[in-house]
Amino acid sequence: MMKDASSTLSSAVRSDVSLLAAEDFHLFNEGTHYRIYQKLGSHVMEAEGEPGACFSVWAPNAKRVSVIGSFNRWDPHVHALHARGNSGIWEGFIPGATKGSLYKFHIDSRHHGHVVDKTDPIGFMHEKPPRTASVVWDLDYQWNDQGWMQGRGGRESLQSPISIYEVHLGSWMRVPEEHNRPLSYREMAPRLADYVQRMYFTHVEFLPVMEHPFYGSWGYQTTGYFAPTSRYGTPQDFMFLVDYLHQRGIGVILDWVPSHFPSDGHGLAYFDGTHLFEHADSRKGFHPDWKTHIFNYGRNEVRSFLMSSAMFWLDQYHADGLRVDAVASMLYLDYSRKQGEWIPNKYGGRENLEAIDFLRQFNQEAFKEHPDIQTYAEESTSWPMVSRPVYVGGLGFGMKWDMGWMHDTLSYFSHDPIHRRFHHNLLTFRMLYSWHENFVLPLSHDEVVHGKGSLIGKMPGDEWQRFANLRLLYAYMYAQPGKKLLFMGDEFGQVREWAHDSSLEWHVLQYPVHSGLQNWVEQLNRLYRNQPALHQLDHDPAGFEWVDCNDSATSVISLLRKGKAEKDKVLIVCNFTPIPRKDYRVGIPSGGWWRELLNSDGKEYAGSGIGNAGGAMAEAQPKHGRPFSLSLTLPPLAALFLKGE
Repeated sequence: MMKDASSTLSSAVRSDVSLLAAEDFHLFNEGTHYRIYQKLGSHVMEAEGEPGACFSVWAPNAKRVSVIGSFNRWDPHVHALHARGNSGIWEGFIPGATKGSLYKFHIDSRHHGHVVDKTDPIGFMHEKPPRTASVVWDLDYQWNDQGWMQGRGGRESLQSPISIYEVHLGSWMRVPEEHNRPLSYREMAPRLADYVQRMYFTHVEFLPVMEHPFYGSWGYQTTGYFAPTSRYGTPQDFMFLVDYLHQRGIGVILDWVPSHFPSDGHGLAYFDGTHLFEHADSRKGFHPDWKTHIFNYGRNEVRSFLMSSAMFWLDQYHADGLRVDAVASMLYLDYSRKQGEWIPNKYGGRENLEAIDFLRQFNQEAFKEHPDIQTYAEESTSWPMVSRPVYVGGLGFGMKWDMGWMHDTLSYFSHDPIHRRFHHNLLTFRMLYSWHENFVLPLSHDEVVHGKGSLIGKMPGDEWQRFANLRLLYAYMYAQPGKKLLFMGDEFGQVREWAHDSSLEWHVLQYPVHSGLQNWVEQLNRLYRNQPALHQLDHDPAGFEWVDCNDSATSVISLLRKGKAEKDKVLIVCNFTPIPRKDYRVGIPSGGWWRELLNSDGKEYAGSGIGNAGGAMAEAQPKHGRPFSLSLTLPPLAALFLKGE
């Protein structure tokens, strides 16, 4: 009886229903299909009034592909797909497979008798891990962010204030009374929007939301390149979160990982009994650091897959930017490899020419289709022109993380103030290269994991000095040219190292040192937004001027930030020692009253309250090559922001 039922169902797979046209096959096989998600995967539809779903998958080395699922008792003999010419794509319409049905592709390879059940590479939703099936789903959603979308180009430009709050969805805030569960996408929307708005951040950046089997990878080992993780809800729930943030005036940047993918059996690895998505040779296809597979960027269909993933998040989820993870590992064939463990390119060099072409293709297409978004490169080497246009030889990114600044500055702050005079160049070195790229200054999650401790834990001295140092670190970051990024918890001085499986330490805000630090970050963000001098020329040498960068003896630096208008000038003076300095003279370009905009030693920030009673009057006493100067009181371990009136 079972055999008869199976054969009856088998005839229900219709090969006459197809979402693919000849042009789709051509573009996909050519590597230039940038929206293959509209055709491959599973799509709910009707065929001649009969509800069901059209399934398709790329598996060129399979001799047979079938769909197994909750609608056919996971029987691989029931719903066999049909090969579409020489494209390597298998397709078929299955009546009765409806929204919410679970499924996988059962692949019988032509090689080595390999048989495997695979998650849909282009599935819009997957089961909540550790379960691994895909879910037939749609992308229907009524967006309400038209106002944001029409005007976002002005918020993503190089001249705009961009202050990013980096968030891991599962550990930002949890519900302790419900077994410490994470917030859902919909629960998080109002809470996160309220907080980000109160703190005056302009954007949130989510660590990868794309589906991932191992929670401890934080999303950086992706299996679902077209699916937000179902740990916190459905695709529509995540759309609601983005939509809500947009309606509250907050931009959304998504981390995206086209550099490598995990080796889990249900994922992309060894997909059809061959190394389909990855290089066959482990010297090019296996990542020694993360024990993951590296995409074969030279394969046309792999480029179509990855390009479509990027466009998917911009098209369907209204992402305002993509931050590409681990770009350095893509650019260099010898990344983390010893001699003999890598294969040179055709010219004998260490550059991954295929990955370079892919990154350029990605940036060109992203900006062509969505000129009002941003792309960000997490790239840690001195590779030239990462954030310069492709037509001048660059990689085409909008911006690049300044990892050197992060490393040098944290190294400087780790020194006891008595020794800082010998490390003064760590503060000033970045200005030798700061105009080579369009930089973001990150204090990211990478600095508070793997035994590195918290940011407050890196600061020297007693409790008062540690918090004063951290307020000073943030002040120096906002004083420097470049956009800003701060990882969640750093803004209030989380004490312990970040843990992905528990909530941030919100309870510490009952203590004045923590709430004072939080107030300081809020005021820095507010000032950064409201003063054109602090953001308008972030990537233009005309926006920056040292006043004195050579006073290593007292560990004091002073600088001017400038906007496009002559009147927009902000003076910043930083004292990196715990010694208050009276009558410290700083040269300025104009006379009159210079108002103290911010002082990180203010009592409202848990400082000691030393300052300049609201400002200082310029004196016609030349200093630092300028016609006027101010006599200032510099508070201990503190920064002053002043503006001429």
